[in-house]
Amino acid sequence: MKRSTLVKGLSLATLVATAGLPLAAHAQTYPSKPVRLIVPFAPGGTTDIVARVVSEKLGAALGQSVVVENKAGGGGSVGALEMIRATPDGHVLGMATVSTTAANPAINPKIGYDPAVDFTPITNIAATPNVIAVHPSFPARDYKAFVAELKKNPGKYSYASSGTGGIGHLQTELYKSLAGVFMTHIPYRGAGPALNDTVAGQVPVIFDNLPSALPFIKEGRLIPLVVAAPQRLAQLPNVPTFKEVGLEPVNRMAYYGVLAPKGTSPEVVNKVYMAVKKVLEDPGVRKRIEDTGSLVIGNTPADFAVQMKAELAVYKDVVSKQKLKLD
Repeated sequence: MKRSTLVKGLSLATLVATAGLPLAAHAQTYPSKPVRLIVPFAPGGTTDIVARVVSEKLGAALGQSVVVENKAGGGGSVGALEMIRATPDGHVLGMATVSTTAANPAINPKIGYDPAVDFTPITNIAATPNVIAVHPSFPARDYKAFVAELKKNPGKYSYASSGTGGIGHLQTELYKSLAGVFMTHIPYRGAGPALNDTVAGQVPVIFDNLPSALPFIKEGRLIPLVVAAPQRLAQLPNVPTFKEVGLEPVNRMAYYGVLAPKGTSPEVVNKVYMAVKKVLEDPGVRKRIEDTGSLVIGNTPADFAVQMKAELAVYKDVVSKQKLKLD
């Protein structure tokens, strides 16, 4: 009787093990070729900066090169769609942003993907402050004067964003509604082009991620007025937070993480997560990220999934309450 039970038990175990062999074998050999890391925005923005800071060391940790590819358009949706349509074997990953996983899906029901279903979260690399900054030609040098100027001249000024439905767009629209001001939205194909035109004086205002804006702020080519951050930043000690100016709902930091397509095996997800975690332990990588004003995170796939779900709920609520629609 014992022999019969043992045989049956072994048979079941063999079936289970055999069923899992392809996944286990793939995880052991992964990656077997270069990994594409899709950045869903043009070069020069914060998503691109963070991806490139991490990619070189990530390639070494994985044992294959990690190639950053910029696929801009649709407020990040073009790159996101290309990533989720890839074979879910870990050889195509994507950068996760609030724009692609929350803001854009919240405002665009026809975006073509469901962030709660079509992404496999891996980890949030960094949390990043956002900043409202103006071109030096703007007739204000601090937040109070900025608001006064906008209220005195409603409709006179415009602001640049990374694209319709992106975090810069929705966060600025939320800001406008709470502050009682008006600016015309000028969407671009990514934060890089939007930032370049603001620095050139083509558009006077931008609500941008700090890492991409900070070099221009340091050079005096942009004037920072208010930041979305838990507290004042060491890089901008004289610039108040949204909480300080009475607009705490706008005081949300952006995230920059790594995603895989739906259906990617837990073994591959864990291998990428552990590799990213190892990269983020590198003092040089941490310094480069922190020098931008960002906070290094590196949370677990489960924690990142919860974070993404919460952010989507926030921006769905913003879109509903503010009655925002695509241009």
